[in-house]
Amino acid sequence: MPDVHSYCRICAATCGIVVSVAPGTGGETVTRVRGDDSHPASHGYTCPKGRALPALHHDPNRLDYPLLRRPGEPVARRVSWQELLDDLAPRIQQFLDEHGPDAVGAFIGTASAFDTLGRQSTEQLLRALGSRQKYTSLTVDAVAKVLAAELMGGWSGLNPVWDEERCRLLLVLGHNPVVSHGHTNAMSNPRSRLRAQARRGELWVVDPRSTETAKLATGHLQARPGSDYALLAFLVRELLQDGADRQFLSEHAIGTRELAAAVQRFDIESVAAETDLPRESILDLLAAVRRAGRIAILTGTGVDMSAAGSLSEWLSWALAIVTGSLDRPGGMWFNPGYLMRLDSRPRRTAPPEGRAQPGPQSRPELPGRFGERPSVAITSEIEAGNLHALFVVGGNPLRALPDSTRVRKALESLDVLVVADVAGNEMSALATHVLPCTGQLERPEVLFYTDMFQATVMSQYTPRVVAPVAERKPLWWALGQLGRRLGCELYAGTDLDALSDDDLLRPILQGSIDGQALVHSPTAVVHSGPVFGWVTDKVLPDGRWRLAPAALVEQLARTAPVPARRFVVTSRRTLRTMNSQLRTISAPGEALEEPDVLVNPDDAQAVGVVDGGRVRISSPSGAVVGRARVTGEIVRGAVSMNHGWVDPDVCRLTSADRQVDPITGMVLQSGIAVDLSPVP
Repeated sequence: MPDVHSYCRICAATCGIVVSVAPGTGGETVTRVRGDDSHPASHGYTCPKGRALPALHHDPNRLDYPLLRRPGEPVARRVSWQELLDDLAPRIQQFLDEHGPDAVGAFIGTASAFDTLGRQSTEQLLRALGSRQKYTSLTVDAVAKVLAAELMGGWSGLNPVWDEERCRLLLVLGHNPVVSHGHTNAMSNPRSRLRAQARRGELWVVDPRSTETAKLATGHLQARPGSDYALLAFLVRELLQDGADRQFLSEHAIGTRELAAAVQRFDIESVAAETDLPRESILDLLAAVRRAGRIAILTGTGVDMSAAGSLSEWLSWALAIVTGSLDRPGGMWFNPGYLMRLDSRPRRTAPPEGRAQPGPQSRPELPGRFGERPSVAITSEIEAGNLHALFVVGGNPLRALPDSTRVRKALESLDVLVVADVAGNEMSALATHVLPCTGQLERPEVLFYTDMFQATVMSQYTPRVVAPVAERKPLWWALGQLGRRLGCELYAGTDLDALSDDDLLRPILQGSIDGQALVHSPTAVVHSGPVFGWVTDKVLPDGRWRLAPAALVEQLARTAPVPARRFVVTSRRTLRTMNSQLRTISAPGEALEEPDVLVNPDDAQAVGVVDGGRVRISSPSGAVVGRARVTGEIVRGAVSMNHGWVDPDVCRLTSADRQVDPITGMVLQSGIAVDLSPVP
């Protein structure tokens, strides 16, 4: 069989791949994935996650058939789609009738971003039912980004992208794109791109660990986890005194005086003490920013998942604005999207600054934002009897939310837990209803939810690579059938069995810059490089950035340094996994990763921890045990753990009740004060 051009849909990096397929007795066999040399974004590059696609497609835990577990039954059993849906629909209807629409909710995880139609159908179903119980992974690792966009730019959809061709200084904070391939900046072949930046100008990294990205940098500051906001506040303070782009601020910003007052207390001495950085290193970074003029800034989960994540995002945007770097060449631009075409739409009407929506009934102190509620409230909503049925799509709350034991008990107590996935895991084992979904090679797709993350204005459509086997179905079909049984049509006037993925993708393609080019191109289509000016002209309230949002100014005034316990945990990602995905499979010939706990040699000696030995990490909220890797790549006083792992699980070190950002409801999983001790 001929090889098929496609693209990897495990992260936002959009790497082009060529998939080798052979005939098999139980359906086509995916034998190999290699890089697509003709792809205009990745140029033949692939990462281990992409190369693991054959293993994922043929995972022994692949879900082939609907599974149903009725009350009193210990395990789920195989049933037909009709039996599953005929059981599920009346139970959902009962909850709606007895408790109202908020009795039904959904947790929509990161993987759903790579199933356009599946995610859209999930959100359509919630709207059709009238439920406000929408939760996503946004409030697990990225809500600070969209909060900064809304408060400062008037729209939460703004996503600044690094102008890598002209940038003279790239500042990377709490982010390791060599491993993650970007957070909300998609970065295929990150080593090559970062090396080019270091040759062209300067690359500075702020991270407590000597990461793969830090090893490529021209400057690396190993700041104390959770202290990034203080370093950024110092840079803003100094540049406002001498070095700001005064003309840009005069024409395109408001709140300059209020910002200056808010950061005034962050002098060199206090910031050096809070960050544990030498004064000289901080001043070297300041000098580099002044040399560059315009800069680009990338932040990651190491920043966003800490208590000061919202402050760090605000101050990183403020630093970009003070240097005249937003929506301008050499700094950061905003991708209008090949599919979205935001630069061709009418001017937006800015909402009131920072308007929060009502929070969940069990946690009214937590704000709703952007049409969803903080995921940390799922547990309390179940415990309070407000949430009776939960759909889990493309995510794993057991590995994402604080206090895993409490989360598990809450999920086990649910009347209905619907899990839609491609492979069995901890969540499907708890489910009452399991929907076996088509995988990414079994359905056509287009870059919809990552449209504005790309490094150029580009997109890609890929047809189905292999036909689905057994009884795997697209998620949109399953939810469409369920909606029809509940009297809320998601695809009115259609025969769902005759409808295809391509039928539903067609309107998205028709609204793009050139849908026909996408359909007929074997690989990605690039329309242009960076586009400047449309945000200033069509989005910003009165054409001006809001430098000093009141809620964040107040939070900064209340913020104190991380408590002076001996150690602070920072969470990290790994090269071969995507959050909690791919923990048990890998590309051929590539070993599975181990979730070691990284400890500095001096710290290890002080507490009696040995390399390869077990170490106990404890906080006021809980404790975990893991295998120690004693290494000089982590700064003294910091401890690095994997995010999204089973054991050790960083979620056990934080509390859903006590450790939540009050502005966003963000769960805290980095910058956590802990103690260390050896385990015999």
